Amino acid sequence: MDTSQDVGDCSRLLLVEDDAVLREATQLALERYGYDVRTAVDGLAGWEEFQADAPQVAVLDVMLPNLDGIELCRRIRGCSHVPVLMLSARTDPLDVVQGLEAGADDYVVKPFDTSVLVARIRSVVRRLRREPAPASAVRTFGDLEVDLDSLEVRRAGRSVPLTPTELRLVLEFAAQPGVVLTRSALLERVWDYAWGGDTRVVDVHVQRLRAKIGRERVETVRGFGYKLVPG
Repeated sequence: MDTSQDVGDCSRLLLVEDDAVLREATQLALERYGYDVRTAVDGLAGWEEFQADAPQVAVLDVMLPNLDGIELCRRIRGCSHVPVLMLSARTDPLDVVQGLEAGADDYVVKPFDTSVLVARIRSVVRRLRREPAPASAVRTFGDLEVDLDSLEVRRAGRSVPLTPTELRLVLEFAAQPGVVLTRSALLERVWDYAWGGDTRVVDVHVQRLRAKIGRERVETVRGFGYKLVPG
């Protein structure tokens, strides 16, 4: 297996994991892929490390002593749009939802193969960097405005603060107003999943987006997906 692929400008990574064996094994594996890995053994140490030397990617275990991964994610999201991936036990699906609601961009289920973790890291970095198609129009949907030049979203004339993932969701919806986008299509376009993924990541981010742009603006089409209501 080739582990020499370029990690680009997002090579500095923070790994917060309290299990010493898993932390050390994951650190060594990520370093073989070219990442400069800083580690922390609990949530408070992770927060201090983040503040001292802000990484380009953060990988956080959900169950951490002193400060859990979900609260740590909230703190990070309160001051940074850095990509955040959560590590979650397979038996704790609620951890996944809570992590996404706290602002995480993606999650990886334990136990995991390092190649899968690296693929998820590269995917989230790639999609958050991806430039949208050139456009010059401000698209209007009721009281919602999507400026495709400045990538600003306004509601009733006021700027709406969105995470990079929420912004990409808005751009996908705005490109096809009134068209139902399936969860699988959104996984592929927004999260870069070319394989089947857990669609909870879509549902949670749509709910967060609705809270910001208006719940009536994104309609659920039961059994299919979501669509942006144009009027």
